Amino acid sequence: MADQNKTEIKVAFIGLGVMGYPMAGHLAKAGNEVTVYNRTTSKAVRWVEEFGGKMALTPKEAAQDCDIVFVCVGNDDDLRSVVLGENGAFAGMKKGAVLWDDTTDSATVAQELYAKAKELDLNFVDAPVSGGQAGAENGVLTVMCGGDEDVINQCIPVANAFACSIKRIGPSGSGQLAKMCNQICIAGIVQGLSEAIAFGKTAGLDMPLVLGVLEKGAAGSWQMANRGITMDLNQFDFGFAVDWMRKDLGLCLAQANKTGAVLPITALVDQFYAEIQNRGGGRWDTSSLITLLNTQPKTK
Repeated sequence: MADQNKTEIKVAFIGLGVMGYPMAGHLAKAGNEVTVYNRTTSKAVRWVEEFGGKMALTPKEAAQDCDIVFVCVGNDDDLRSVVLGENGAFAGMKKGAVLWDDTTDSATVAQELYAKAKELDLNFVDAPVSGGQAGAENGVLTVMCGGDEDVINQCIPVANAFACSIKRIGPSGSGQLAKMCNQICIAGIVQGLSEAIAFGKTAGLDMPLVLGVLEKGAAGSWQMANRGITMDLNQFDFGFAVDWMRKDLGLCLAQANKTGAVLPITALVDQFYAEIQNRGGGRWDTSSLITLLNTQPKTK
């Protein structure tokens, strides 16, 4: 995709975690001049050695003279820490520049920073992504955007370097709300898949065979295709971590409390993930829900 979308503008990328590191790499491969900032400087040094570009010692320095500043950090507080303040990105951005936030955070902080950007004659887009680490590495993320349509359209050719789909959902905060819908869906799907695999194993079925059949039918899903076999093998040392999912589900439940939405399955699955954390599995993949179920067949 990068070769088909040469854009060649000056951008910054703040936050080189498991998602941000490859996303920034795709921007560099697309021909853009990329400056990176990361709280752990050694990771920024490694990124520059791999992809070229430059590194900065503060978000403000990284954002100077850039047309678009991409951010992908951990949560609301992390986002505020790299955007606001004397060394934050807003302090270094030129008038009319865009801060494109790929973090999964609250709709509240998105609306807060959108309003602050307008005060400073800047632009802000909340643009959380779906597709996981593999999607970031392969440049095929799905991006859900909230903000001004003209600003989003202006940035799409650049963000296409790491995405297969970029859609405006609505005004500021809408991207984050759509991502919450995504996480609610995943929570229910993974729990259902866990129960199905556990059920099949207790019945003595050949689950890789069964999953191969189910994947082609109405029960098929990304989770089944990409996590079913590893769940059967009790392998969870990869992918989207339980700690991150609990953060995201917390956002969903807090938002539901504000709007009066009822999320019984989401609340239950969040409790299950809390139990996995208590067992020391906070960094396991979210498919580790199956570890809470009895998967041993009964003797006849």
